[in-house]
Amino acid sequence: MTTARPIPPWADRIAHIIPFTVLPSGLWRIALGLGVPVGFAESSQLADFPHPFGTPYVFALSIIAELFALLAFGLVRPWGEVFPRWCPLVGGRRVPISFAVGTASLGAAAVTLIGIAGASNWAGAMSAAESPDGFAAAVMTFAYAPFVAWGPLLAVLTVHYFRRRTTRPVPTPAYVSG
Repeated sequence: MTTARPIPPWADRIAHIIPFTVLPSGLWRIALGLGVPVGFAESSQLADFPHPFGTPYVFALSIIAELFALLAFGLVRPWGEVFPRWCPLVGGRRVPISFAVGTASLGAAAVTLIGIAGASNWAGAMSAAESPDGFAAAVMTFAYAPFVAWGPLLAVLTVHYFRRRTTRPVPTPAYVSG
């Protein structure tokens, strides 16, 4: 099944990029959860990983964030226009534009705010005595930096989805030989 209107290559590329904006920070958290030394001082609570409650939390956070990022594909795939048949109660029905755009807009706003808050607090958080420094700090920074792009990229994709689903196609004139 294809979408009602063709998806431009740039929109498909953005949908593919979005999960990769979340992946590095998720992998960094999973490394932390597995007990890989990621540069936190011995006095830090994070130096004690893995521990019984934190490890499932960082694993779950990483997996859930990635799953939410993968939902961006719904804005460029047929299942973003018609619910899959296996969905209870709504399977086979058209996805309401307001539902898809509203949900994606809220998601874009939320992750943009989280990214901005994280970026604005980064220098202060990284200057704390127990925070990673040197190479470990650079790795952590490079792992979290792409996250900031998630919200804006999702917003661009959401606007494209809205415009693609709400604008009427321009009729092509019939060729008249004469």
